[in-house]
Amino acid sequence: MRIISICPSNTELLAYLGGLENLIAVDDYSDWPRAVHSLPKVGPDLKIDMDAVEAMNPDLVLASLSVPGMERNIAELQKRRIPYIVFQPNSLNDIASDLLLLGEAMHKKEQAQKIVTRYQAFIHHYKQLAKKIETPISLYWEWWPKPVFTPGGANWLTEISVLAGGTNVFADIEAANIQTDWNEVKKRNPEHICLVWVGVRTEKIDPTIVNKRPGWSEIQAVKAGRISVLEESLFCRPSPRLLLGLKKLAALLHPDIFPEYDHIDPLLHEKRQSHC
Repeated sequence: MRIISICPSNTELLAYLGGLENLIAVDDYSDWPRAVHSLPKVGPDLKIDMDAVEAMNPDLVLASLSVPGMERNIAELQKRRIPYIVFQPNSLNDIASDLLLLGEAMHKKEQAQKIVTRYQAFIHHYKQLAKKIETPISLYWEWWPKPVFTPGGANWLTEISVLAGGTNVFADIEAANIQTDWNEVKKRNPEHICLVWVGVRTEKIDPTIVNKRPGWSEIQAVKAGRISVLEESLFCRPSPRLLLGLKKLAALLHPDIFPEYDHIDPLLHEKRQSHC
């Protein structure tokens, strides 16, 4: 089976199922695992070169609707009659379902079920550890600074927050993606700020920039210097790699409760660098 992935999280789903030998091309942003670096690229996820995709004659394209604008890819795939599967996960359960769906399409049902079982067991383990925490730490997740975008209650980061002994300050808004402003963040007064700017590498983000925002010197997190720059690849992509992000966040927030962060993927049992 010849497969093209046009979204990083889809490429990662395929990797967890051991299907990289079927992958013939990826979008420009797919960067994990390292084996995909040498594959042909078909453009950024919002501007896929469908002529190139069609010319490769894939048996299956792994598409996504996780980012607004991706629907144009679906329309083109339909127009050209290219076989595809589309994923639109918002929750940790959705990711498990996507693994099973892809496993079915690739005739890897047994492999998919094994990964999902381990995935769910790890989540359950952290859920039990989180129960030991009497007062969760309130978190503000920043996907983009201006205009301000942050995950709401329907996004996986709200679940990750709880599993790590925290709570998303925008969890009360039942949406996956929220546009807000700096003043509203100030009102919600988070105890910890997590900067995970989409498409920006961690070394390009200066955490002290929040000190220049009007009134933010009064926010608990800023007063205490609890501002973390975290990898987009571990927190912003709906794939099982979120569990590695969970390990990192939990150890950061509650080192007395959770295991020390060791860079080891709980599903692969091998060391990974965050941008490998």
